[in-house]
Amino acid sequence: MHTERIIELSKKYYDEMVELRHQFHMYPEIGFEEKRTSETIVKVLKKLGIEFTANVAKTGVVGIIKGKCPGKTVLLRADMDALVLQEEANVPYKSRIPGRMHACGHDGHTAGLLGAAMILNELKDELKGNIKLVFQPAEENDGGAKPMIEEGILENPTVDAAFGCHLWGGTQEGHIHVKHGAVMAAPDKFTFRIIGKGGHGAMPHLAVDSISIAVQAINNMQTIVSRRINPLTPVVISFCSIHGGESHNILPNEVEVVGTVRIFDEDLRQWIPKAMEEILEGVTKSQGANYTFEYIERFPPLINDYQMTDLVSKAVGKIVGDERVSEAPEPNMGGEDFAYFCQKVPASFFFVGISKDLKNPVCHHHPEFQWDDKNLLTVAQSMAQVAVDFLCEDKQ
Repeated sequence: MHTERIIELSKKYYDEMVELRHQFHMYPEIGFEEKRTSETIVKVLKKLGIEFTANVAKTGVVGIIKGKCPGKTVLLRADMDALVLQEEANVPYKSRIPGRMHACGHDGHTAGLLGAAMILNELKDELKGNIKLVFQPAEENDGGAKPMIEEGILENPTVDAAFGCHLWGGTQEGHIHVKHGAVMAAPDKFTFRIIGKGGHGAMPHLAVDSISIAVQAINNMQTIVSRRINPLTPVVISFCSIHGGESHNILPNEVEVVGTVRIFDEDLRQWIPKAMEEILEGVTKSQGANYTFEYIERFPPLINDYQMTDLVSKAVGKIVGDERVSEAPEPNMGGEDFAYFCQKVPASFFFVGISKDLKNPVCHHHPEFQWDDKNLLTVAQSMAQVAVDFLCEDKQ
Protein backbone atom coordinates (compact mmCIF):
# COMPACT_ATOMS: atom_id res chain seq x y z
CA MET A 1 0.00 0.00 0.00
CA HIS A 2 1.33 3.45 -1.04
CA THR A 3 4.66 1.92 -2.11
CA GLU A 4 4.94 3.75 -5.41
CA ARG A 5 4.19 7.07 -3.70
CA ILE A 6 6.73 6.34 -0.97
CA ILE A 7 9.46 5.63 -3.51
CA GLU A 8 8.51 8.68 -5.58
CA LEU A 9 8.54 10.99 -2.56
CA SER A 10 11.83 9.58 -1.28
CA LYS A 11 13.46 10.59 -4.54
CA LYS A 12 11.92 14.03 -4.24
CA TYR A 13 13.55 14.50 -0.82
CA TYR A 14 16.76 12.56 -1.46
CA ASP A 15 19.04 15.58 -1.91
CA GLU A 16 17.75 17.08 1.32
CA MET A 17 18.35 13.80 3.16
CA VAL A 18 21.93 13.67 1.87
CA GLU A 19 22.57 17.26 2.91
CA LEU A 20 21.26 16.51 6.39
CA ARG A 21 23.36 13.35 6.67
CA HIS A 22 26.49 15.29 5.71
CA GLN A 23 25.71 18.01 8.26
CA PHE A 24 25.26 15.46 11.03
CA HIS A 25 28.45 13.70 9.96
CA MET A 26 30.55 16.88 9.87
CA TYR A 27 29.39 17.94 13.33
CA PRO A 28 29.14 14.73 15.37
CA GLU A 29 28.06 14.90 19.00
CA ILE A 30 28.31 12.24 21.69
CA GLY A 31 25.59 11.05 24.05
CA PHE A 32 23.39 13.69 25.71
CA GLU A 33 25.43 16.42 23.99
CA GLU A 34 23.56 16.29 20.66
CA LYS A 35 22.46 19.92 20.88
CA ARG A 36 23.32 20.99 17.33
CA THR A 37 21.83 17.77 15.94
CA SER A 38 18.58 18.32 17.86
CA GLU A 39 18.38 21.93 16.69
CA THR A 40 18.70 20.79 13.08
CA ILE A 41 15.96 18.19 13.58
CA VAL A 42 13.68 20.81 15.11
CA LYS A 43 14.25 23.15 12.15
CA VAL A 44 13.26 20.40 9.72
CA LEU A 45 10.14 19.47 11.70
CA LYS A 46 9.11 23.13 11.92
CA LYS A 47 9.59 23.54 8.17
CA LEU A 48 7.37 20.49 7.58
CA GLY A 49 4.73 21.74 10.03
CA ILE A 50 5.10 18.63 12.21
CA GLU A 51 4.27 18.99 15.91
CA PHE A 52 7.22 18.19 18.17
CA THR A 53 8.56 18.20 21.70
CA ALA A 54 12.24 19.01 22.21
CA ASN A 55 14.63 18.49 25.13
CA VAL A 56 13.25 15.05 25.98
CA ALA A 57 15.87 13.21 28.07
CA LYS A 58 18.07 16.31 27.62
CA THR A 59 18.54 16.34 23.84
CA GLY A 60 15.88 14.01 22.43
CA VAL A 61 13.18 15.17 20.04
CA VAL A 62 9.74 13.61 19.49
CA GLY A 63 7.62 14.59 16.51
CA ILE A 64 4.10 13.44 15.75
CA ILE A 65 2.32 13.17 12.42
CA LYS A 66 -1.44 12.83 12.76
CA GLY A 67 -3.41 11.03 10.09
CA LYS A 68 -6.72 12.28 8.75
CA CYS A 69 -8.71 9.86 10.93
CA PRO A 70 -8.15 8.44 14.43
CA GLY A 71 -6.41 5.09 14.69
CA LYS A 72 -3.39 3.32 16.10
CA THR A 73 -0.05 4.96 16.92
CA VAL A 74 3.25 3.69 15.56
CA LEU A 75 6.66 4.80 16.83
CA LEU A 76 9.70 5.11 14.55
CA ARG A 77 13.05 5.59 16.26
CA ALA A 78 16.49 6.85 15.20
CA ASP A 79 19.56 7.30 17.40
CA MET A 80 21.58 10.51 17.03
CA ASP A 81 24.88 10.15 18.89
CA ALA A 82 28.41 9.74 17.56
CA LEU A 83 31.54 8.11 18.96
CA VAL A 84 34.73 9.33 20.62
CA LEU A 85 36.96 8.54 17.65
CA GLN A 86 39.21 10.46 15.25
CA GLU A 87 37.93 10.09 11.69
CA GLU A 88 40.33 8.86 9.01
CA ALA A 89 37.81 8.25 6.22
CA ASN A 90 38.59 10.20 3.06
CA VAL A 91 35.19 11.77 2.43
CA PRO A 92 34.31 15.39 1.57
CA TYR A 93 32.00 15.62 4.59
CA LYS A 94 34.66 14.41 7.05
CA SER A 95 34.15 15.24 10.72
CA ARG A 96 35.16 18.76 11.66
CA ILE A 97 35.15 17.99 15.39
CA PRO A 98 38.47 16.54 16.60
CA GLY A 99 38.07 13.19 18.33
CA ARG A 100 34.43 12.79 17.32
CA MET A 101 33.05 10.68 14.49
CA HIS A 102 29.85 9.09 13.24
CA ALA A 103 31.43 5.65 12.90
CA CYS A 104 28.30 3.57 13.37
CA GLY A 105 25.72 5.05 10.99
CA HIS A 106 23.62 7.12 13.37
CA ASP A 107 23.96 10.12 11.08
CA GLY A 108 22.14 8.00 8.49
CA HIS A 109 19.52 6.80 10.96
CA THR A 110 18.66 10.39 11.84
CA ALA A 111 18.68 11.70 8.26
CA GLY A 112 16.77 8.62 7.11
CA LEU A 113 14.05 9.08 9.71
CA LEU A 114 13.75 12.73 8.74
CA GLY A 115 13.34 11.51 5.18
CA ALA A 116 10.59 9.13 6.33
CA ALA A 117 8.97 12.08 8.11
CA MET A 118 8.97 14.08 4.86
CA ILE A 119 7.33 11.17 3.04
CA LEU A 120 4.74 10.39 5.71
CA ASN A 121 3.86 14.04 6.18
CA GLU A 122 2.76 14.16 2.55
CA LEU A 123 0.72 10.97 2.97
CA LYS A 124 -0.94 11.90 6.28
CA ASP A 125 -4.33 12.72 4.75
CA GLU A 126 -4.46 9.17 3.42
CA LEU A 127 -3.60 7.56 6.76
CA LYS A 128 -5.54 6.59 9.84
CA GLY A 129 -3.71 7.00 13.15
CA ASN A 130 -0.48 8.63 14.30
CA ILE A 131 3.25 8.34 13.69
CA LYS A 132 5.64 9.26 16.50
CA LEU A 133 9.11 10.19 15.29
CA VAL A 134 11.64 9.58 18.05
CA PHE A 135 15.14 11.04 17.71
CA GLN A 136 16.99 9.49 20.61
CA PRO A 137 20.26 10.52 22.29
CA ALA A 138 23.05 8.41 23.76
CA GLU A 139 22.56 4.93 22.33
CA GLU A 140 26.30 4.30 22.25
CA ASN A 141 26.93 4.78 25.93
CA ASP A 142 24.51 5.50 28.76
CA GLY A 143 21.38 4.87 26.73
CA GLY A 144 18.70 7.46 25.94
CA ALA A 145 15.78 5.12 25.27
CA LYS A 146 14.99 4.41 28.92
CA PRO A 147 14.92 8.04 30.11
CA MET A 148 12.80 9.02 27.09
CA ILE A 149 10.32 6.27 27.95
CA GLU A 150 10.35 7.38 31.60
CA GLU A 151 9.46 10.90 30.43
CA GLY A 152 6.33 9.51 28.79
CA ILE A 153 7.00 9.26 25.07
CA LEU A 154 4.94 6.06 24.83
CA GLU A 155 1.84 7.94 26.01
CA ASN A 156 -0.42 10.75 24.72
CA PRO A 157 -1.24 9.06 22.40
CA THR A 158 -0.42 5.53 23.55
CA VAL A 159 2.05 3.77 21.26
CA ASP A 160 0.82 0.45 19.85
CA ALA A 161 4.07 -0.68 18.18
CA ALA A 162 7.66 0.51 17.68
CA PHE A 163 10.17 0.02 14.89
CA GLY A 164 13.82 0.87 14.36
CA CYS A 165 16.59 -0.04 11.98
CA HIS A 166 20.38 -0.01 11.77
CA LEU A 167 22.64 0.54 8.78
CA TRP A 168 24.66 -2.65 8.94
CA GLY A 169 28.09 -3.62 7.66
CA GLY A 170 27.34 -7.32 8.02
CA THR A 171 24.53 -7.11 5.45
CA GLN A 172 24.96 -6.60 1.71
CA GLU A 173 23.98 -3.26 0.24
CA GLY A 174 20.45 -3.34 -1.17
CA HIS A 175 19.46 -6.18 1.17
CA ILE A 176 17.68 -6.18 4.52
CA HIS A 177 18.01 -8.63 7.37
CA VAL A 178 15.14 -9.20 9.79
CA LYS A 179 15.30 -11.41 12.89
CA HIS A 180 12.53 -13.08 14.84
CA GLY A 181 13.06 -13.32 18.58
CA ALA A 182 16.51 -12.65 20.08
CA VAL A 183 18.42 -10.07 18.02
CA MET A 184 21.07 -8.35 20.15
CA ALA A 185 22.58 -9.17 23.52
CA ALA A 186 22.58 -7.41 26.87
CA PRO A 187 25.88 -5.41 26.88
CA ASP A 188 26.82 -5.43 30.57
CA LYS A 189 30.00 -3.87 31.94
CA PHE A 190 32.32 -4.94 34.74
CA THR A 191 35.32 -3.43 36.52
CA PHE A 192 37.56 -5.13 39.05
CA ARG A 193 40.65 -3.96 40.88
CA ILE A 194 43.34 -6.21 42.27
CA ILE A 195 44.85 -4.59 45.35
CA GLY A 196 48.25 -6.07 46.11
CA LYS A 197 51.37 -4.60 47.63
CA GLY A 198 53.71 -2.57 45.48
CA GLY A 199 57.44 -3.14 45.51
CA HIS A 200 60.70 -3.39 43.63
CA GLY A 201 60.68 -5.51 40.48
CA ALA A 202 63.93 -7.13 41.62
CA MET A 203 62.43 -8.23 44.95
CA PRO A 204 58.95 -9.67 44.16
CA HIS A 205 58.99 -11.80 47.31
CA LEU A 206 58.57 -8.62 49.37
CA ALA A 207 55.55 -7.50 47.33
CA VAL A 208 52.13 -8.89 46.39
CA ASP A 209 52.15 -8.86 42.59
CA SER A 210 48.82 -7.38 41.47
CA ILE A 211 49.65 -7.90 37.77
CA SER A 212 50.23 -11.65 38.00
CA ILE A 213 47.10 -12.00 40.16
CA ALA A 214 45.05 -10.06 37.59
CA VAL A 215 46.34 -12.39 34.86
CA GLN A 216 45.34 -15.44 36.91
CA ALA A 217 41.88 -14.01 37.49
CA ILE A 218 41.40 -13.25 33.79
CA ASN A 219 42.55 -16.72 32.73
CA ASN A 220 40.29 -18.41 35.26
CA MET A 221 37.29 -16.29 34.24
CA GLN A 222 37.74 -17.45 30.65
CA THR A 223 36.71 -20.92 31.79
CA ILE A 224 33.28 -19.62 32.86
CA VAL A 225 32.21 -19.65 29.21
CA SER A 226 34.39 -22.49 27.94
CA ARG A 227 33.78 -24.97 30.79
CA ARG A 228 30.78 -23.95 32.88
CA ILE A 229 28.16 -22.90 30.30
CA ASN A 230 26.54 -25.02 27.59
CA PRO A 231 28.58 -24.36 24.42
CA LEU A 232 25.34 -23.92 22.48
CA THR A 233 24.39 -20.92 24.66
CA PRO A 234 25.67 -17.60 23.27
CA VAL A 235 27.75 -15.81 25.93
CA VAL A 236 30.81 -13.57 25.63
CA ILE A 237 33.12 -12.37 28.41
CA SER A 238 35.74 -9.94 27.09
CA PHE A 239 38.48 -8.13 28.99
CA CYS A 240 38.96 -4.86 27.13
CA SER A 241 41.14 -2.67 29.31
CA ILE A 242 43.88 -3.35 31.86
CA HIS A 243 45.87 -0.67 33.66
CA GLY A 244 48.56 -0.97 36.31
CA GLY A 245 52.04 0.36 36.86
CA GLU A 246 54.11 3.19 35.43
CA SER A 247 57.67 1.87 35.36
CA HIS A 248 59.69 -1.15 34.19
CA ASN A 249 61.05 -1.87 37.67
CA ILE A 250 58.16 -1.13 40.02
CA LEU A 251 55.46 -3.68 40.85
CA PRO A 252 52.23 -1.65 41.06
CA ASN A 253 50.06 -1.63 44.13
CA GLU A 254 46.86 -1.99 42.05
CA VAL A 255 45.66 -3.18 38.67
CA GLU A 256 42.28 -2.28 37.16
CA VAL A 257 40.54 -4.48 34.58
CA VAL A 258 37.45 -3.37 32.62
CA GLY A 259 35.39 -5.51 30.28
CA THR A 260 32.00 -6.58 29.03
CA VAL A 261 29.63 -9.52 29.25
CA ARG A 262 27.25 -10.14 26.32
CA ILE A 263 24.33 -12.44 27.01
CA PHE A 264 20.69 -13.23 26.19
CA ASP A 265 19.69 -15.58 29.03
CA GLU A 266 18.44 -13.68 32.12
CA ASP A 267 19.24 -16.47 34.60
CA LEU A 268 22.83 -16.67 33.36
CA ARG A 269 22.99 -12.88 33.44
CA GLN A 270 22.42 -13.06 37.20
CA TRP A 271 24.79 -15.99 37.74
CA ILE A 272 27.86 -14.87 35.77
CA PRO A 273 28.84 -11.92 38.03
CA LYS A 274 28.60 -14.25 41.03
CA ALA A 275 30.90 -16.74 39.31
CA MET A 276 33.34 -13.96 38.41
CA GLU A 277 33.48 -12.70 41.98
CA GLU A 278 33.99 -16.22 43.36
CA ILE A 279 37.08 -16.48 41.17
CA LEU A 280 38.31 -13.05 42.27
CA GLU A 281 37.84 -13.94 45.91
CA GLY A 282 39.65 -17.26 45.58
CA VAL A 283 42.60 -16.00 43.56
CA THR A 284 43.23 -12.91 45.68
CA LYS A 285 42.86 -14.78 48.98
CA SER A 286 45.35 -17.43 47.87
CA GLN A 287 47.90 -14.72 46.96
CA GLY A 288 47.44 -12.40 49.93
CA ALA A 289 45.69 -9.64 47.93
CA ASN A 290 42.33 -7.89 48.03
CA TYR A 291 39.89 -6.86 45.31
CA THR A 292 36.92 -4.70 44.43
CA PHE A 293 34.30 -5.74 41.88
CA GLU A 294 31.58 -3.74 40.15
CA TYR A 295 29.09 -5.20 37.67
CA ILE A 296 26.72 -2.86 35.83
CA GLU A 297 23.70 -4.22 34.00
CA ARG A 298 23.20 -2.03 30.97
CA PHE A 299 20.57 -2.55 28.26
CA PRO A 300 18.43 -5.69 28.30
CA PRO A 301 18.69 -8.11 25.38
CA LEU A 302 16.78 -6.96 22.32
CA ILE A 303 13.97 -9.42 21.58
CA ASN A 304 11.87 -8.79 18.48
CA ASP A 305 8.13 -9.45 18.47
CA TYR A 306 7.32 -12.23 15.97
CA GLN A 307 4.18 -10.61 14.53
CA MET A 308 5.82 -7.20 14.13
CA THR A 309 8.84 -8.83 12.48
CA ASP A 310 6.53 -10.58 10.01
CA LEU A 311 5.04 -7.15 9.24
CA VAL A 312 8.53 -5.66 8.72
CA SER A 313 9.54 -8.51 6.42
CA LYS A 314 6.52 -7.99 4.17
CA ALA A 315 6.78 -4.20 4.23
CA VAL A 316 10.48 -3.90 3.37
CA GLY A 317 10.04 -6.57 0.70
CA LYS A 318 7.88 -4.05 -1.16
CA ILE A 319 10.85 -1.67 -1.11
CA VAL A 320 13.88 -3.83 -1.94
CA GLY A 321 12.14 -6.94 -3.29
CA ASP A 322 11.18 -10.06 -1.35
CA GLU A 323 14.26 -11.88 -2.65
CA ARG A 324 16.48 -9.31 -0.89
CA VAL A 325 14.85 -9.73 2.51
CA SER A 326 16.10 -12.59 4.65
CA GLU A 327 16.32 -13.80 8.22
CA ALA A 328 19.58 -12.86 9.91
CA PRO A 329 21.50 -16.13 10.31
CA GLU A 330 22.18 -15.65 14.02
CA PRO A 331 21.73 -13.15 16.86
CA ASN A 332 24.28 -10.38 17.24
CA MET A 333 26.32 -9.99 20.42
CA GLY A 334 26.29 -6.20 20.12
CA GLY A 335 24.00 -4.21 22.40
CA GLU A 336 21.19 -1.83 21.46
CA ASP A 337 18.94 0.15 23.81
CA PHE A 338 16.00 -0.11 21.41
CA ALA A 339 15.54 -3.18 23.64
CA TYR A 340 13.67 -0.96 26.12
CA PHE A 341 11.00 -0.25 23.51
CA CYS A 342 10.73 -3.99 22.87
CA GLN A 343 10.02 -4.53 26.56
CA LYS A 344 7.13 -2.05 26.56
CA VAL A 345 5.32 -2.55 23.25
CA PRO A 346 5.33 -5.01 20.33
CA ALA A 347 8.42 -3.97 18.38
CA SER A 348 10.90 -5.01 15.72
CA PHE A 349 14.42 -3.89 14.81
CA PHE A 350 15.92 -4.66 11.39
CA PHE A 351 19.20 -4.21 9.50
CA VAL A 352 19.75 -2.26 6.28
CA GLY A 353 22.82 -3.45 4.37
CA ILE A 354 25.69 -1.10 3.49
CA SER A 355 28.49 -3.47 2.44
CA LYS A 356 29.26 -3.71 -1.27
CA ASP A 357 31.33 -6.86 -0.71
CA LEU A 358 30.71 -9.16 2.26
CA LYS A 359 34.21 -10.56 1.88
CA ASN A 360 35.35 -7.12 3.03
CA PRO A 361 32.44 -5.91 5.14
CA VAL A 362 32.13 -2.35 6.39
CA CYS A 363 33.56 -2.30 9.91
CA HIS A 364 31.60 -0.32 12.51
CA HIS A 365 33.42 1.77 15.14
CA HIS A 366 36.44 2.03 12.82
CA PRO A 367 38.12 5.36 11.95
CA GLU A 368 37.64 4.66 8.21
CA PHE A 369 33.97 3.65 8.50
CA GLN A 370 31.97 4.92 5.53
CA TRP A 371 28.95 4.02 3.42
CA ASP A 372 27.14 5.24 0.32
CA ASP A 373 24.56 8.02 0.66
CA LYS A 374 22.13 6.10 -1.54
CA ASN A 375 21.38 3.79 1.39
CA LEU A 376 19.45 6.68 2.92
CA LEU A 377 16.72 5.89 0.41
CA THR A 378 16.37 2.37 1.78
CA VAL A 379 16.16 3.64 5.37
CA ALA A 380 13.57 6.32 4.61
CA GLN A 381 11.49 4.15 2.29
CA SER A 382 11.53 1.14 4.62
CA MET A 383 10.61 3.10 7.74
CA ALA A 384 7.79 4.87 5.90
CA GLN A 385 6.46 1.61 4.43
CA VAL A 386 6.55 -0.15 7.80
CA ALA A 387 4.59 2.71 9.40
CA VAL A 388 1.99 2.77 6.62
CA ASP A 389 1.53 -0.99 6.66
CA PHE A 390 1.12 -1.05 10.43
CA LEU A 391 -1.46 1.71 10.44
CA CYS A 392 -3.35 0.19 7.51
CA GLU A 393 -2.93 -3.53 8.35
CA ASP A 394 -6.59 -3.91 9.46
CA LYS A 395 -7.62 -2.87 5.92
CA GLN A 396 -5.48 -5.48 4.21
